[in-house]
Amino acid sequence: MDNEDLPETVARCRWARTDPLLRAYHDEEWGVPIRDGRMLWEMLCLEGFQAGLSWLVVLRRREGLRRAFAEFDPERVARFGAADVERLMADAGIIRARAKIEATIGNARAYLAMQARGEDFAAFAWGMVPDAPVRNRTGAVLARSPLSEAMAKALKARGFRFVGPVIVYAWMQAVGMIDDHDPGCFRHGVADARGGALEC
Repeated sequence: MDNEDLPETVARCRWARTDPLLRAYHDEEWGVPIRDGRMLWEMLCLEGFQAGLSWLVVLRRREGLRRAFAEFDPERVARFGAADVERLMADAGIIRARAKIEATIGNARAYLAMQARGEDFAAFAWGMVPDAPVRNRTGAVLARSPLSEAMAKALKARGFRFVGPVIVYAWMQAVGMIDDHDPGCFRHGVADARGGALEC
């Protein structure tokens, strides 16, 4: 069902009730399993840009970020140099944070280094969550978990930056590894979990 066909009053996660852009993202994207490695990498970069900000800010800048970062093509982004960083710092259409820009470039290089070693990014990420999607049955709103801590550690070991356990937990929610929809949300449990209680 398309987001436009749903009434504003349909039961949704609390965070998705305040803005049409958030509602559309929640209804159509958030928590839908992503198996494509490049798209997983793009989402990880976007979660990094969110650090210290709201997701709504990222959604409003997403198209600008895609344009600025060559549609999140890791091969192209990995070739960005100092001049590109300065160009991006002057781009009003994106989130202008030098550390996040530099981390995105570095993360493109880390992604390609995994490829060069024969390690597929999607297989690596989903391989760490064998019972995915793991469903949060606690009713608690979590910011991190033992699973996100393990994933963050594994990403850092591969050279990724801006991948702390809080950012990684949000990424795992967004890409469907963890079903964290509120129990009363119309999308709760849509991606059927093989796991039981939350063990993430």
